[in-house]
Amino acid sequence: MRLVICLPTYNERANLEPIARRLGDVLANVGAEARVLVIDDSSPDGTGELADRLSGELPFLSVLHRTRKEGLGPAYIAGFRWALEHGANRIVQMDADLSHDPADVPRLLAAAEGAVLSLGSRYVEGGGTENWGKGRQAISRFGSFYARRILGVPVRDLTGGFKCWRREALEALPLDRIRTKGYAFQIETTYRALRGGFEVVEIPIVFAERRSGGSKMTRGIVLEAMWKVPELRLRAVLKRL
Repeated sequence: MRLVICLPTYNERANLEPIARRLGDVLANVGAEARVLVIDDSSPDGTGELADRLSGELPFLSVLHRTRKEGLGPAYIAGFRWALEHGANRIVQMDADLSHDPADVPRLLAAAEGAVLSLGSRYVEGGGTENWGKGRQAISRFGSFYARRILGVPVRDLTGGFKCWRREALEALPLDRIRTKGYAFQIETTYRALRGGFEVVEIPIVFAERRSGGSKMTRGIVLEAMWKVPELRLRAVLKRL
């Protein structure tokens, strides 16, 4: 197995070294040829420079520098392309702020042996969130419910961003046609995988509130998801997805 873990970063200097070292400990025991790819969108706080320094110290760490901040979706697509070009047959995507526990990576990998996409889910039995207020919990649950009902799919955590893809699923995605930039990217890619006939399996995870730095959630990201979901459904009905 050749594994690449994609970590998009923007102003994550405080979190980068802790997650990189924790991932290194995990990867030492997964029995795979594995790399962690930091995809930095020219963070003004020096995240990219720290990533370069760490890459000289940690042999499993690579860095992809992007010239400007374009959003989560374009950063992941750049990471996916890099991973595919470097021969990965398993690609994990996860947040760089320690909201996703690196210790859960082996469970995602194991689940991807039986399905082409395994998804860390907050909303299946055994999953949950940690240190979230009631308002954020309500928004997140409503977002997943809204997307699930409009798109007509059984996946309970469509906005989840902790995933393990098998190579064939990513190769089937039309990466050059995906334009979503925020959390709608997570909905769109999972929905396209389902529409392509690929099996998606959810495994329970606990999503923890970030310890350092500010949330990347904005009104624009929420609005993008609100209009993108019905557009995806309409395009699927018209057979243009």
